[in-house]
Amino acid sequence: MIDREENRVITNYQVTGEEDFFKGHFPGNPIMPGVILQEAAFQSGALLMSFKSAESGQTGLGVVSRVQDVKFKNFVKPGDLLEMEVCLDESIANAFYMSGKTRVNGKIVMAIKFTGTLVPNQASS
Repeated sequence: MIDREENRVITNYQVTGEEDFFKGHFPGNPIMPGVILQEAAFQSGALLMSFKSAESGQTGLGVVSRVQDVKFKNFVKPGDLLEMEVCLDESIANAFYMSGKTRVNGKIVMAIKFTGTLVPNQASS
């Protein structure tokens, strides 16, 4: 994490090119898969959810329950530094409505809206 405010978190990740997904996506022209870009935003959102739920005394497992309005604006290549900014737009009970932007060199490469839900922890059998 590089920054945190009341309803916002900024995280980053240095893409090295050694990540396993580059082996097949695509040989000779490595491009970070869009689903991995989304996951980076979800993980940043989970961090924000953990802060907010701890403040309110809620416990549970944060899961993505809705994804909408995903827009990919450019490719992410080895060597890029990703900066994920996720904002909590609204929270109702155990639902956290968030929006995120991922940037490389200050330019948006992905924008997304998603919902995280805090579900009760299940005891193992």
